Amino acid sequence: MRFSAGSSPPLAKQIGAAILLLRIASASAFLYHGSAILFGAFAGPGPEKFAALHHWPVVIAYLVGLAQFAGGLAILSGVLFRLGALCIVIVMAGAIAMVHLPHGFDVTKGGMEYALTQLLLAIAFLLTGPGRYSLELWFSQLWRR
Repeated sequence: MRFSAGSSPPLAKQIGAAILLLRIASASAFLYHGSAILFGAFAGPGPEKFAALHHWPVVIAYLVGLAQFAGGLAILSGVLFRLGALCIVIVMAGAIAMVHLPHGFDVTKGGMEYALTQLLLAIAFLLTGPGRYSLELWFSQLWRR
């Protein structure tokens, strides 16, 4: 990576902070939606209504809600981070293919714009890892003592 004269490479702390901000933004959405599906929180449908809305078996609703909620927790905390990001990749790929793609790109028309953004963030998380500001890093340092 080359930098122009007068510029300096990004510092590890800055990159870590940037990843943390992206993690908070992404995880917030999945904790919200996952808890709405799993528990009916935030006036959400709960698993039975979610499954009925999509004409799916209830077990699929539980799996989608669990993947979103647990994936959000993993992304937010940094614990089992890549597993959580993988859960989000699977759910968002499924959401795009099964729900949003027929509606095009525009999110206001039910399109895939937002789901694609979250899918790409989750893929980026798989590539970067949780960064320096994660509980996983803190736990690993604690266990080494």
